[in-house]
Amino acid sequence: MHLSIIGTGYVGLVTGTCFAETGNNVVCIDIDERKINDLKIGKSPIYEPGLDTLLERNIREKRISFTTSLPEGIADAKVIFLALPTPPGKDGSADLQYVLDVAESLSKIITRYTVIVNKSTVPVGTAEKVSAVLAKRLDKSLYDVVSNPEFLREGVAVDDFLKPDRVVIGTSSDKARKVMDELYQPFVRQGNPIHFMDERSSEMTKYAANSYLAMRISFMNEMANLCEKAGANVDWVRIGMGGDSRIGKRFLFPGIGYGGSCFPKDVKALAHTALEMDYDFKLVNVVMNVNDQQKKVLGNKIKNYFGNNLAGFTFAIWGLSFKPETDDIRDAPALDLIAELLAGGATVRVFDPEGMKNVKQLMGDKIYYATDQYDTLTGASALIIVTEWSEFRNPDFERISSSLVHQAIFDGRNVYSLDKMQDLKFYYESIGRKIINPEVRNTLAMPDSTIIRERGTLD
Repeated sequence: MHLSIIGTGYVGLVTGTCFAETGNNVVCIDIDERKINDLKIGKSPIYEPGLDTLLERNIREKRISFTTSLPEGIADAKVIFLALPTPPGKDGSADLQYVLDVAESLSKIITRYTVIVNKSTVPVGTAEKVSAVLAKRLDKSLYDVVSNPEFLREGVAVDDFLKPDRVVIGTSSDKARKVMDELYQPFVRQGNPIHFMDERSSEMTKYAANSYLAMRISFMNEMANLCEKAGANVDWVRIGMGGDSRIGKRFLFPGIGYGGSCFPKDVKALAHTALEMDYDFKLVNVVMNVNDQQKKVLGNKIKNYFGNNLAGFTFAIWGLSFKPETDDIRDAPALDLIAELLAGGATVRVFDPEGMKNVKQLMGDKIYYATDQYDTLTGASALIIVTEWSEFRNPDFERISSSLVHQAIFDGRNVYSLDKMQDLKFYYESIGRKIINPEVRNTLAMPDSTIIRERGTLD
């Protein structure tokens, strides 16, 4: 089948590449000429495990191509996917400018029946808005507008697309339904369902799913904070809860708040949709408030140890992306923490396997970008774990101990076991668990230069 993907961001590129992998002829379209030129030689603008391999293979097999020309890109298309940005406005609403502008352009060049698919995350009623734009110039027999939300997890997006647990398609057209069913059949051969429904229900499903998962995360973060006060261990609470088949094990890990391209934006958009419908969606508003507060938890722990004035202290941060296996730093908790440490006068040294380039574009030379995880430790008062990349799980603790001025680790992802930290004699604070080796804190937390002079390593 001939497909066109308009937009080569995270969703568009994964979608186009995976459709090409199943034998479709795919043209990806974007106005960014530099990005398109890079894609033509197989250079992906995003980091996503497994994507580069598929991209190179399908370029070689000539199943996927790239262009900046909309007329050229859709010339043979039976299905056109709109994978365009829908950034949140100040009020939390999704900005549909790019989607509607492209619909306007398509209305001028479509000449035969085409299925137009909203792949972007869009508010309820967007399919109707796109249809209305197309209807200004096109006869209804020339198009159908379909809602097909993506449920990709960054870091495993290729697997999620190729082996989806479900596909959601919103359409009121039998003709469009047959086209979409044919397109997705190769991905559901093991029996996972394609859920066909009306367009509005499909659009709502995306927001409902992400907001519910965000709610689970916020609930566990609140439980973790309560566990600390009650002297309970959130790890055991999580395991006990997850054993209930009605609850399940996933999305019960506490931390320092959710981030990324989906949860923050989608929860805000759902809250705004409710507001437009004159409905007070209390739970969604609480989820956002809890997440905002949770991003401050690690900074508060650090200030409780070192004091509010952090001038003279240096902090090593491991992890910048909002989750492992991605370079996405959108709404990443690390950014809030770095801003708080800098505002307190601290020096910050950071390392992330993939996210440093994006952070550097955002923050410039305000912080030090380390060559590896151990380079962050030079002169550092404490180590802070923000993202649970695999390479951080079993580090050289002797090297960490010999490098840190204070033997302190603040773990925002509960990467290390309490028993191990007890044996290693680190002062260790995590989320929802007791403080390990609190007696280490009795060492006066003075600025690093003073500590180093006392050790006789400065003139």
